[in-house]
Amino acid sequence: MPTHFLSWFVQVLLLSGLCQAPVLWAQGTPATAPQPASSASQVQDVHRFTLGNGMDLIVKPDRRAPTAVHMLWVRVGSIDEVDGSSGIAHVLEHMMFKGTPSVKPGEFSRRVAALGGRENAFTSRDATAYHQQVPANRLREVMALEADRFANNSWPDEEFRREIEVIKEERRQRVDDSPRAQLYEMAQATLFSASPYRRPIIGWMNDIESLTPEEVRAFRTRWYVPANAAVVIAGDVDVAQVRRWAEETYGRIPPGAVPARKPRTEPPQTGPRRLEHRARSSQAYLSLMFKVPQVQPQDLAADVMPAGPSRDALALTVLSAVLDGYSGARLDRALTQGPDRAAHEVGAYNGLFGRGPQIFVLDGEPVPGRSPEQLAQALRAQVAEVARSGVAEDELRRVKTQWVASETYKLDALFSQARELGSNWLLGFPLDAMPRLVRHLRGITAAEVQSVAQRYFGEEQMTMAVLVPQSDGAPTRERPAPRTDAIERR
Repeated sequence: MPTHFLSWFVQVLLLSGLCQAPVLWAQGTPATAPQPASSASQVQDVHRFTLGNGMDLIVKPDRRAPTAVHMLWVRVGSIDEVDGSSGIAHVLEHMMFKGTPSVKPGEFSRRVAALGGRENAFTSRDATAYHQQVPANRLREVMALEADRFANNSWPDEEFRREIEVIKEERRQRVDDSPRAQLYEMAQATLFSASPYRRPIIGWMNDIESLTPEEVRAFRTRWYVPANAAVVIAGDVDVAQVRRWAEETYGRIPPGAVPARKPRTEPPQTGPRRLEHRARSSQAYLSLMFKVPQVQPQDLAADVMPAGPSRDALALTVLSAVLDGYSGARLDRALTQGPDRAAHEVGAYNGLFGRGPQIFVLDGEPVPGRSPEQLAQALRAQVAEVARSGVAEDELRRVKTQWVASETYKLDALFSQARELGSNWLLGFPLDAMPRLVRHLRGITAAEVQSVAQRYFGEEQMTMAVLVPQSDGAPTRERPAPRTDAIERR
């Protein structure tokens, strides 16, 4: 699938792991089960422990190279923010690099580099994560650095004021200077009424400007508690030794209560919504969004996934791949080729799971002479064709084969392995979520794909967002804006 049409959740959580068919996963305690202090659960080659303070440790040995990836996941993202403080999770991610009583601002990154490693962090709607890749024999030093930062992050107000200016400039570059990113941001605010997903991860500019150091410190104190975090390590490591190091570093952090989260259920949409954004751009752009169900942890963990929303979510993912899962798939073949083509580019994307509501997106850039409305009709006509005539078995097999082929080597990267395991923890999935997902996906039938095409794409459920170009005569075309489902520190 064209990656600019996919969120990192779909890229990492859905597709990674399809190459894992040869791996034999032993049955173990699901990652969602409550565990007492210092308890452990094991899936073959993946080990999970809960430290005495409630922090989780997940370790996956991979001895192909003398290196290790270390990730600290905190279950807090923009979904946990409140109106008036949008962007605070991302601001805190930046401030976590600004020091502790024993580590000066900027020194964390210098120390990791001196160890021969590299590091970064990202904030998403659902989580904040910090990661390093270092020689395996320097892993404990990184663990000690990260544990110190997690427990003792501190900085002067002047450091905060300087970093806010950096973040404001980041917003200008990522959003304010990109008409498509502006459209995407406003479309989310139009699509969702109650869900916190309606707010941008980076925050509204006025909220960023209005944040105070005290607010950011209080946000860290509230959410950065051991029971709301997990350490994930993949690489050339000894599990018992890593566990000892975790107890010596992270295990000494005082425990804390995880704040109660109030449900913020998105109400049903009862009519079409339309948004137009006029901006300096030489090309129009269109996005059609439909609210859809997502996979639930208990259904993914089941040996046989029951009929209902979770199976519908898988069928919708297969539908997105039928439409846009490989070069020359239905949308590409029907709408971007030949003398009567309707679009320069088109795409389909389905949000399979997350902490908040998910959407199915059809989008594209119409060719000159075709209006966004005409492209919208053409996109919906392709879904209607599946609803009417279904999907041939050989096409279904091809889609699944493409998935396996495209992901065969993905988990050769240690970072992908660690990110997958961290994502599983974040969503309350079992540690062997990916092989389970593959098995359930393989069981989706052509009839199920046809059924979801019939039921989830009515006009009353559609939100249409259109970029109306206000050209200044410049011949250049804007590059497709990446989805801002995760913002990585630069």
